[in-house]
Amino acid sequence: MIIPTNELQNYVGRVTMVDGSFDPLHDGHIAYFSEAKKLGNPVLCNIASDEWTKSKHPVLLSAPQRAIVIDAIKFVDFVHVSNGSTASVLTELRPLVYAKGSDWKARGGVPKEELEICKIHNIRVLYLETVFNSSTEILKKYSRESSV
Repeated sequence: MIIPTNELQNYVGRVTMVDGSFDPLHDGHIAYFSEAKKLGNPVLCNIASDEWTKSKHPVLLSAPQRAIVIDAIKFVDFVHVSNGSTASVLTELRPLVYAKGSDWKARGGVPKEELEICKIHNIRVLYLETVFNSSTEILKKYSRESSV
C-alpha cells in the first residue's frame, strides 16, 4: 500500500523502515527487503525523491513509478515516497526498527542526524548483511558497456 506523508503517524512504532533510491531496483534490494521482513514487523519502504536520486545519477524511473514497482514486492507492506529528508521521515514515522544495508558501516554508519533521531525516539538501528549489488555500479557497468 502506498501511503502519503500525512499518514505516517498511523504507523508510529509499528514498522521496520528501509529506505533508499532503488533506481534501478536489483537483487540486493530484494534481499534487503526480505531480511527486513524476517525481523517480524511490517516493512515500510521509504523511497528517496527524484532530487536526491539525481545527486547520484540520472533518474531511470520516477519516484512514483518506483513506488508502484516496490509496492508489488511481497516483502514490503507499505511504501512512502519521500518529499524531504530521511531524518524528517524518521521523526514523523518513529519506526520500531530502522534497517540499513551493511555497506553503511563502511560509510561510518547511519548519518549523525538520523542516528540522533533514532536515539531520541528509541528507534533500533540494524545493519542487514544483504549487500551484494549496487545500483551505482550497475549503471557504471552499463555506461562502460554501452560506450564500447
